[in-house]
Amino acid sequence: MKGHFIVVRSMTGYGRGIKSYGTRKITAEIRSVNHRYLELQTKIPREFYPLDSKIRELLSSRISRGKVDVVISDEWIGEHDCDLSFDMSKAGFYVNAAREISEKFNIESGINALEILKIPGFVSETENSDETDSLWEMLKPALDEALDQLIRQRENEGARLRDDLLTKVDLLSSDVEYVETIAPDIIEKYKADLTEKVRQVIDTIPDENRIAEEVTIYADKICIDEELTRLKSHVSALRQCFSIDEPVGRKLDFLSQELNREANTILSKSSDVRTADLGIRIKTTIEKIREQIQNIE
Repeated sequence: MKGHFIVVRSMTGYGRGIKSYGTRKITAEIRSVNHRYLELQTKIPREFYPLDSKIRELLSSRISRGKVDVVISDEWIGEHDCDLSFDMSKAGFYVNAAREISEKFNIESGINALEILKIPGFVSETENSDETDSLWEMLKPALDEALDQLIRQRENEGARLRDDLLTKVDLLSSDVEYVETIAPDIIEKYKADLTEKVRQVIDTIPDENRIAEEVTIYADKICIDEELTRLKSHVSALRQCFSIDEPVGRKLDFLSQELNREANTILSKSSDVRTADLGIRIKTTIEKIREQIQNIE
């Protein structure tokens, strides 16, 4: 595991940012878990609705993958200035409708000022214009703090995943190289065994040309040179991913699938106990690598 490696991030983490402005406290909480793509979900107070696109833009500029939940809370401590507006036209509609119903059915309308205040949308609260204009400036520092914490957690977990993955990649590389060294021995052993079997049957020196022909057919059948070459290439590509200054989770996932494909082929061509055992171990290591890769951004 020599060389310089770029920071690797996992997709799980949590961050919280709190900023206070006089009697107002804004809290931003961000949670992320594994996901194939970037999926953002926001839960924000009504007055923050116009900022939803800005929130998403900020998060997507720093996070590329994972299911991310953002929760914003806006808390007032003590009194604060606000303006209330009243929709009198809506109130007039309800009052007139109540009067018509009362006259038509000869019943009391029962409507009063308190009932009017309960009419949906009659009362709306408007924050001071200066405060509304600076809402993003108040929210962004809390979001930045939460994002910083989230990313630190993802990087700390990513470092552990990277070290574990590189250890498994080293084991995989060692097994692949060993299979490559013993592959020629398998052919020679088959040739010796075949020659001995023929000799026992015909009790004479076997036809060397015929033996060579049978060995060639057998060698073609169990040849794994191409699979080993591709395995080594994919292992090298895996290591290179940890030197790329960008999210590599999807690329690692693709490479792990290709590794698994080659391992399956090698296992299907295994002709003796040693290669079968090594094939199973290689496949098991690849499966462990694939599991870990699912956590990487």
